[in-house]
Amino acid sequence: MLRTLTITLLVLLASLTAAIAQQAPVPTPSSRLQPLSVLSILPAQGEPGATVTLNGTGFTTATTVAMGARDIPAAAVGSRIITFELPDLPPGAYALFLKREDGATTRPFNFVLLAQKPVISTLSPDTVTACATGREREVLVNGTNFRNGTRVLLDGAAVSTRIISPTSLAFSAPALAAGMHQVQVRNPGDATSGAAALFIDAKPEIAGVSIGREFVNYYELVVTGRNFQQTSVLVVDGKRLSTGKQLVGEREQLVYGGCNQMVYQRFPYDPTPKQITLQVVNQNGEESPLFTISAP
Repeated sequence: MLRTLTITLLVLLASLTAAIAQQAPVPTPSSRLQPLSVLSILPAQGEPGATVTLNGTGFTTATTVAMGARDIPAAAVGSRIITFELPDLPPGAYALFLKREDGATTRPFNFVLLAQKPVISTLSPDTVTACATGREREVLVNGTNFRNGTRVLLDGAAVSTRIISPTSLAFSAPALAAGMHQVQVRNPGDATSGAAALFIDAKPEIAGVSIGREFVNYYELVVTGRNFQQTSVLVVDGKRLSTGKQLVGEREQLVYGGCNQMVYQRFPYDPTPKQITLQVVNQNGEESPLFTISAP
């Protein structure tokens, strides 16, 4: 009886082993993955730091991007979308392809890495007076992506540039016409930033008027301010006085003392103080606000 039971169990075990052997093998995880492929790359070119999106099939969380010889971490969004950030590499054309953990790869695609453009955020100051001198004419350019060899362009022409850091440059504003001027930054390789506006302020302004030296029949009114020119006109109660040669019969005279000073030689007809209105007008037509004083 025992022998019969043993034989029966052995037969059943043999049958079970044969049945298991005849079943199909359990597929490995890699055999369940879709083929690795790329259907689109957006954008097809870009600067370092930009995000690129790839659409395709068979992506996993361990899939990486290769650009030339550089492996780049990527972020998979499901099995059909993957994104990555362009690395800081020299500009040029690179072979771009994907690699999966099971060894699968896509065919290489041609990707153009553009030179990284510099960016201007602010100019400090963004306004320079026409008669500013020395350090008053220095402009600080703040931004990003500045490199060794970066130059400042003023109205399209390169000017002497002092590189302070990858986010800061400086230049001295040359003599320029009044009004708006364009400031750009150009990196080696000709990558150029957008334009920022630098305003040259040439409008005259009277800051103060004081009595200077006194003579027998006239005295001096010293006019101080900014943006005075050799050709500026001083309008005194509607009468125009200019520097240079005096008109016939005109005794009063205007002496140019520089960008910040003019001297008005006044011949009073009465020693009693009265209200006098002054205004400076430059050759380009710009006028100072009216300035009123009390003087003989």
